[in-house]
Amino acid sequence: MSKATIEREEQELLEAVESGQFESILTAARRRELASVASATTRKDRRINIRISNRDLLAVQSRAMEEGIPYQTLISSVIHKYISGSLQDVTSGKKSKP
Repeated sequence: MSKATIEREEQELLEAVESGQFESILTAARRRELASVASATTRKDRRINIRISNRDLLAVQSRAMEEGIPYQTLISSVIHKYISGSLQDVTSGKKSKP
């Protein structure tokens, strides 16, 4: 992300971190709580099998390679973003609705 696209508040935070002036108020207990929630949220405990066209699979694998992640992780991320309502429809500028 370029600095030009960062919001003012984010830019101030970035500058404080980079200059060593940022002081976190995150307590050890809160850090453990957040780590626990993140772990439970990202746990992949179910396996599925799907059939997709070879063309789509190659495209997903290519995009995943560009992103530097496994293609299964990319597919899982797209599904998660879709069901959470945060997947952006780039053709209309609107969020997709599940």
